[in-house]
Amino acid sequence: MTSEALSTDEKARPAAANSSRRVPLSRGLSTKLLFLTIAFVLLAEVLIFLPWIASYRVNWLKERLSTAAAVSIVLLQGEPNALSHNAQNDVLMAIGAKAIAVRDGGVSRLLVVSDMPPQVDEHIDIADVGLVNGMTGALDTLFFGGKRMLRVFGPVGDSDKEFELIMPDYRLRDAMLRYSRNVAVVSLLISLFTAMLVYAAIDLIMIGPIRTMTRSILAFSEAPDDPGRVISPTDRSDEIGVAERELAQMQDRLQRMLSEQKHLADLGLAVSKINHDMRNILASAQLMSDRLRQVKDPTVQSFAPKLVRALDRAVSYSEGVLHYGRTQEPAPSRRRLRLRQLVDDVHGLLDIEEGIEFINGVEHAFEVDADSDQLFRVLSNLCRNAVQAMAADTASAVVRRLAVAAERHGSVSRITVTDTGPGLPPKARENLFAAFRGSARSGGTGLGLAIAHELIRAHGGTVELVESIGGRTVFAVTIPDQPVRLDQARNGLRRPA
Repeated sequence: MTSEALSTDEKARPAAANSSRRVPLSRGLSTKLLFLTIAFVLLAEVLIFLPWIASYRVNWLKERLSTAAAVSIVLLQGEPNALSHNAQNDVLMAIGAKAIAVRDGGVSRLLVVSDMPPQVDEHIDIADVGLVNGMTGALDTLFFGGKRMLRVFGPVGDSDKEFELIMPDYRLRDAMLRYSRNVAVVSLLISLFTAMLVYAAIDLIMIGPIRTMTRSILAFSEAPDDPGRVISPTDRSDEIGVAERELAQMQDRLQRMLSEQKHLADLGLAVSKINHDMRNILASAQLMSDRLRQVKDPTVQSFAPKLVRALDRAVSYSEGVLHYGRTQEPAPSRRRLRLRQLVDDVHGLLDIEEGIEFINGVEHAFEVDADSDQLFRVLSNLCRNAVQAMAADTASAVVRRLAVAAERHGSVSRITVTDTGPGLPPKARENLFAAFRGSARSGGTGLGLAIAHELIRAHGGTVELVESIGGRTVFAVTIPDQPVRLDQARNGLRRPA
């Protein structure tokens, strides 16, 4: 593949990514909201339509029965043959009936008839049509009617007579179809109008702000280190306002975290480069320190072991720093240690100025189960922080004292580092074990406490700030002994004396 093809492919990738982030109009929330609103309004109209069409059917039949009742009253009060056959047909055609009858005193009388049908398909009692059977009858007429013969009967007005009407149902069905069509058109217009109003309102209140947040998230993901990509929250007090403010805070925190991570990466690269050369220098110094052991001077012989141990630790730290970017701290190699001697080694490497008192309060026989190099780093970091804090107090009357003590509670060792410094500021206490944020002094990195916390946690213990006020700051390091495996303990007991 040529370089031109590669460049073309690289240009196509961002375009493809941007196109995948764009939501098509057909799948957008606005379109879904519009169609859902129309569907729900139409569904409501359908539920309302059922009692409407049932009422329309009953009213249509009542009108025809009232007309038949009026004609029956006229015929009852006149001569039996007052209407000719043609006139009777005209009356029946006007109301769409085949026959008209009246029941009075239990006696039924046929008043007008043109063509008596051989059978009646459905009997409808106008006085006994309820909501449920009215809706089922209306739907039955709409879908299956048009060729049926109906017998409609019931009282009309305050009359004590009961009137009957024999008529086909095709006119009723045609009228119901026209009414249904008109209702459908009106319902559709109402649905569209309601949907547009609901859409406009919800788009202004919800969809618009959500769309703005979505664009902000997409823009922020393209350049998370750009402060201009952080969303500007509104003053809304509802859920949208809360989401906007939380999103802005989350983007701010993410930007700070990315900045810190970038700073850590740059710092790690710089430290690795410097440390590579430092390791070579320390190796040379280690060779020269080995020659110092051959010098017979008593003073040199007394300082040579401390110098050798310090250089050995420095070389070990340098090698560890080179691997820090790829792995975590190595697992502790735990042994039984005499803590007082380890504290003396820490004291020997501290740059304690005159006026600062160091007290090693650990008993001579006190032992701790820990990794010697890692525990040395923890105590040296804690003690060095205390010395630097007290060094700022230049008044001669101020007590400046650093004390290390230890006590045992069952299988747990507790080491305390106490100083008489000014105490930790609130910001340092809030970010105590966070690198680059938990420093107690200007220009500090806060790495010492972060490293100490990580090392002691690998031992299964804790580092905690017990107290921090003006004139007294106490850190406590708690290290539990290693648990004894049951199979090893049994093997030890089985060994012969």
